[in-house]
Amino acid sequence: MKVGFVSIFGKPNAGKSTLLNALMGEKLAIVSPKVQTTRHRIKGILTEKDYQIIFSDTPGIIEPRYKLHEKMMQVVKSSLEDADLALLLVDIKDNWEENDQLFQALHLKSPALVVLNKTDQVPATKTEEAREFFSTRSYCKEVITISALQKSNIAVLLDTVLGLLPEGHPFFEGDDLTDLPTKFFVGEMIREKIFFLYGDEIPYHATVVVQEFKEKTTLTKIRAEIIVQRETQKGIILGEGGKMIRQLGTDARKDIEKFLDRKVFLELFVKVRPKWRDNDIYLKEYGY
Repeated sequence: MKVGFVSIFGKPNAGKSTLLNALMGEKLAIVSPKVQTTRHRIKGILTEKDYQIIFSDTPGIIEPRYKLHEKMMQVVKSSLEDADLALLLVDIKDNWEENDQLFQALHLKSPALVVLNKTDQVPATKTEEAREFFSTRSYCKEVITISALQKSNIAVLLDTVLGLLPEGHPFFEGDDLTDLPTKFFVGEMIREKIFFLYGDEIPYHATVVVQEFKEKTTLTKIRAEIIVQRETQKGIILGEGGKMIRQLGTDARKDIEKFLDRKVFLELFVKVRPKWRDNDIYLKEYGY
């Protein structure tokens, strides 16, 4: 049986979360058009009769500006340490030299595939140029071209991954898709809606903490807090007459009900915690 840990690395917005979801055939990681949506390591466990692959979606690699960023980069580091194989994801429209420097700086100990993403959006000649550019790099075992969003060439990528994984015994029993609790995904779904509903500043200053998750006979009761840094941000989250938070609650509840396959009663509250992104106590409390 082929078994191994496969971690996905790359710059923000390269499509790492979209790739994880495409590989798993399920939406495990939240996605948005904004950079730095992913803050945690999200493991997807893909188990078939002859293999088990534990994929890890990781935060986009950035230069840390505050403690939350540092925690995110620690996640990247731990994913590097236990990876049997690295998938180095490149947005083909991005600067290849910058991506190359970033991959060199990872000092990979495991073999790596360079995965060129969004190739459906460029001419074939550009894809070939990118393939030639990365295939000569010392860290690159092979170059695979895909479109994660269109799920194009995902089967080829999966076959290539399997060819490079060691044989062994499964790490996880049963048919679980992840090792993370349901509560985590509920919080992430609320946070995803914040990325879509609010402007550029708010999503990066906000986090979500699920304080209550109770499964009753007919529905699941969820109470969550949205944490922001300033009173003005709280006002923006709430909106005039509470209009925006109601919209947020409605949009999030629909996704959560689909995810849990049952009715949900969702209560949202907003709390101000100044400079929470630079406070170790708050960061630990909020799961970072």
